[in-house]
Order: sequence, then C-alpha cells, then structure tokens
Amino acid sequence: MNDIDAWVWWLVGAAALGIPLVVTAMPEFGMLAVGAVAAAVVAGLGFGAVVQVVAFLVVSVALIAVVRPIAARHGRQSPRLATGVEALKGRQAVVLERVDGSGGRIKLAGEIWSARALDSGRAYEAGQEVDVVDIEGATAIVI
Repeated sequence: MNDIDAWVWWLVGAAALGIPLVVTAMPEFGMLAVGAVAAAVVAGLGFGAVVQVVAFLVVSVALIAVVRPIAARHGRQSPRLATGVEALKGRQAVVLERVDGSGGRIKLAGEIWSARALDSGRAYEAGQEVDVVDIEGATAIVI
C-alpha cells in the first residue's frame, strides 16, 4: 500500500464517487468526484495530506454551494416555448355550437374542438368568443 502515491488513491476515490453518480443520477456525487480530482492534483504537486483534504473539501463544498442551486433553479423552470396542448391553453376560440356544462363545439387555432364550459351553469352561444382554460383529452374547457 505504501508504494502507491496519494494522487492515485484520490483518483480511485473520484472513480468510486462516479459510480453512484451514474446509478442514482445525484449530481452531488459528481461534485465530490471533482473535489477528489482536485485533491489528486494537489497530491501530484507534492503537498501533504492536510492540504489534500482541504483542497477536496473546499472544491466539493464550493461546487455544492454554487452549482447545485443554479442547477436546481434551471430544473424548476418551465419551458419558454409552449407546445402541443399547453400552447392552446389561454387562447381564444369562437363558439360554433352552443357550449354548456355538457358539451358543444368551438373553433380553436383553426380546428374544430369539442368543448365544455368550466362553470356547468354557464352557456355560450354560437359566435361568442371564449377563453380556453384547460384541455382534457380532446375536449377544451372554456370560460
């Protein structure tokens, strides 16, 4: 064991941290692996064990403290370009056949859709403009 340099052990540790990164998809393991690579570089430059551990801790904690919140914020963002059904929510449509709580027809984005009023007591007559608030299957929910 004494014949193997410290930097090799740090690289082995970095590789070992890469395994749970791949298996669990937790980016924190990757950040710890980068810290271990930094410690391997410090060990390769000839610094002692204390400096190696400090380098590992500083780089790992810095990555977790800085990169993790940025990644989490980007993960929570909704896409800027709405596509599919999401793009139809909030659009206006024209009633073709009376729409009430039980059904009806509208023209939405150039296509004819079945529709239902959000408020079951409300009815919209042909020619009226309505707003699409949701899509349930192939039925637009309008107000």
